[in-house]
Amino acid sequence: MREQRKVTDSYWLQTAPGPDHPALDADLDVDVAVVGAGIAGLSTAHALARAGRRVAVLEAGRAAAGVTGYTTAKLTAQHTLVYDRLRRTRGPDGARLYARSQSEAIEHAAELVEELDIDCEWETRDAYTYVRDPSRVAELHAEADAARRAGLPASFTTETGLPFPVAGAVRVTGQAQFHPVRYLRALTADLLRLGGRVYEHTRVTGLTEGEPCRLTTEAGPVVTARDVVIATHYPVFDRALLFARLSPRRELVVAGPLGDGPDPDGMYITPDENTRSVRTAPYGPDGRRLLVVTGEHFTPGTGDPQAGFDRLAAWAETHFPGVTLDHAWATQDNESTDTVPLVGPFHPAARHTYVATGFGGWGLSNGIMAGLLLTALITGRDCLWRELYDPRRLKSVVREAPSLLKTQAEVARHFVGDRLKPPGSVADLAPGDGALVRSGGERLAVHRDEEGALHAVSARCTHLGCLVSFNRAERAWECPCHGSRFAVDGSVLQGPAVKPLERRELE
Repeated sequence: MREQRKVTDSYWLQTAPGPDHPALDADLDVDVAVVGAGIAGLSTAHALARAGRRVAVLEAGRAAAGVTGYTTAKLTAQHTLVYDRLRRTRGPDGARLYARSQSEAIEHAAELVEELDIDCEWETRDAYTYVRDPSRVAELHAEADAARRAGLPASFTTETGLPFPVAGAVRVTGQAQFHPVRYLRALTADLLRLGGRVYEHTRVTGLTEGEPCRLTTEAGPVVTARDVVIATHYPVFDRALLFARLSPRRELVVAGPLGDGPDPDGMYITPDENTRSVRTAPYGPDGRRLLVVTGEHFTPGTGDPQAGFDRLAAWAETHFPGVTLDHAWATQDNESTDTVPLVGPFHPAARHTYVATGFGGWGLSNGIMAGLLLTALITGRDCLWRELYDPRRLKSVVREAPSLLKTQAEVARHFVGDRLKPPGSVADLAPGDGALVRSGGERLAVHRDEEGALHAVSARCTHLGCLVSFNRAERAWECPCHGSRFAVDGSVLQGPAVKPLERRELE
């Protein structure tokens, strides 16, 4: 019987701890307030500070320790099978603008790495989307053609560095991979040098739009800013109703030093097998390589993540014999219903509020792209791809109607169906497990810790009221509707929720 995979912190966070930043303890007035200190928020703040704006970044947890800290860290314009779809839904010009925006984001990061002398293990690698099923080869031929016509150095091939044969692959040369947390630590240091401010453990709970805008925080201080950027991965404010156009997904990662087998020497992904993504990274001073394998995606609050970790580890150990998988973590992202990120004005009436979300698993290039685009919008400069990513795009809303309706039907199914499921029993809870039980006329989320003590909180997500579910592998409560995540004590781990699950007493 396979030993249960223990979830650890991400390798990137463990190897780049970084300095602490203060919490906001007094009212503040700035030109631009950026909510969220991941790749999108810090890239935006840094670019704005270089443009002469007074910028403050407000982060509910720790900088770079959210989604960006748990990424696979591939920086590429090849996003699985996106270009053939864009060619059909947005036309050839839309596909070209997407390719150009992603490529310019990579070039911008490369320039910063050189200019700031950032030690972030930057490596140039080719990116591959592959399939092993011969019936899908036609898709790859179409994708290679679309990506090439969009301006990328793309081609179809059957030769890869993977330790198993493939039916075909789309190869895009000259892409990059790096250590994302080390990159952001250096970017943050330069932001501070430029006069920007970064506040950790400062959860934003309210937004009043106007001239100026006002942000309220959980601890009390108020931030006044002419412009506000919401870069919290999933927007923490619902006035734009973007939650109807976003689908959260969680994905698992296993990593560890390679054995004696060869380095596959590239960045790989397949849409088959519930996704498999492979890359390596420098590991130690002796030239060894770290294998990073991602896959087994699922909607938060559903499925069996522990079984997913086991399947992913078994796949990695089968194809890369001798690998020692000593890291396992999970990451989360949101996909827009038309697969194109939502970056720009927050809603149709917005004048000084902006958003960046819906990166669909490609947060590094999209986060850097978002920083360049939002800086252009805020400073009054033109940007060729502003309309492509504009959250207010109306034609796209019509095109994405089927996906939007499917997404909302799934939300409705959870909202109603999860309430019809029979409650669990406290007596059946093993140490480390959690379940929804009925007590005092309401559903409670109850966790039994390793010492046997019980911890009860309300089972209603504080975002829009769906019932949470327990993720035993990560010891967290998760909302299957919009992806909010909570610790066993009810505190918020991940938005869009900004309020904790209320504590309850068991009867």
